[in-house]
Amino acid sequence: MAVGRDGFVSQASLLRLHHRFRALDRNKKGYLSRMDLQQIGALAVNPLGDRIIESFFPDGSQRVDFPGFVRVLAHFRPVEDEDTETQDPKKPEPLNSRRNKLHYAFQLYDLDRDGKISRHEMLQVLRLMVGVQVTEEQLENIADRTVQEADEDGDGAVSFVEFTKSLEKMDVEQKMSIRILK
Repeated sequence: MAVGRDGFVSQASLLRLHHRFRALDRNKKGYLSRMDLQQIGALAVNPLGDRIIESFFPDGSQRVDFPGFVRVLAHFRPVEDEDTETQDPKKPEPLNSRRNKLHYAFQLYDLDRDGKISRHEMLQVLRLMVGVQVTEEQLENIADRTVQEADEDGDGAVSFVEFTKSLEKMDVEQKMSIRILK
């Protein structure tokens, strides 16, 4: 998805996204359902694909229109070097900024949307990610250790600030980039 110096998606990228949206909307309804989004190969093979698909449908809605489709996909747009150099401090942060990508990822873990990732939520997401290769006991140990290491205030859960700090050294900008137009 190409973005101009002003931070907006280029017209060519919008046209390609609209073409992709229409291709996914096989019944020409003007919106996409969860089933339509399951056709995206990158989501079909992603262990968190169902959680990502759910993020297209805030507040339990059953359909996503084109602007909503673009809004969610913007989080996955690769970050270009010039994006950070030309950012106007008066404008809102782009959806694909490091902070917004981390916030999006945090929401994939925060299943009950209470602003914290509990041990139970960490365990549920780990189960999705590793499948059957790891025993339940090993998963519980990983969840315990992950929450303990990130939990700075000792409340037994991981806040967004703690989540962000624990991922400081990770290249989130590249790891959270997918090509959706293919």
